[in-house]
Amino acid sequence: MQQALYVIIGALIVLVLGLFIFSFYLPSLVKVERSQLIKAPAGRIFEQVNALRNWPLWSPWHGYDPQMKLAYHVKDTGAGAGYSWESQHRKVGKGSLIITESRLNEYIATEMNFMQQGTAKAMFRFDTVAEGTKVTWGMEADMGQNPVRKLMGKMMDKWVGGDFEKGLHNLKRLTEATA
Repeated sequence: MQQALYVIIGALIVLVLGLFIFSFYLPSLVKVERSQLIKAPAGRIFEQVNALRNWPLWSPWHGYDPQMKLAYHVKDTGAGAGYSWESQHRKVGKGSLIITESRLNEYIATEMNFMQQGTAKAMFRFDTVAEGTKVTWGMEADMGQNPVRKLMGKMMDKWVGGDFEKGLHNLKRLTEATA
């Protein structure tokens, strides 16, 4: 019985050390990116993203908790616009977002603060193509050198990528419907 306990403890120590060593080889910068072709002009899609009060119409996180508390900054459109949110839903949590750059019908950059989870930079790119507009939603986060955070970073594409796809699909449905 005692020997089995030592084997289990030894195996756990080896596992933890193995994960710790493995994490040294993982990048600290995590990138997630998804694109969607939308059959609508860039301007129509851009205005949905650039005006933060429109986000509840398409953002996947607003869909998870339509009752989340939102507080908009005085400016809610374009560079300098921002809002904060608070939700009891585990996929939403608490945080804030600010638009750091906005180039008409081309590009929007944001910075999101997820409180305890840290900050991430995100962007939306609007490329006009023959069929409409290719919209790309991307995110970058620095996980630092913390081995646990770096391991979590390895899962970020799976966790956030699906939400990006859902949000882009919502933008497609919303903006193509008004064509």
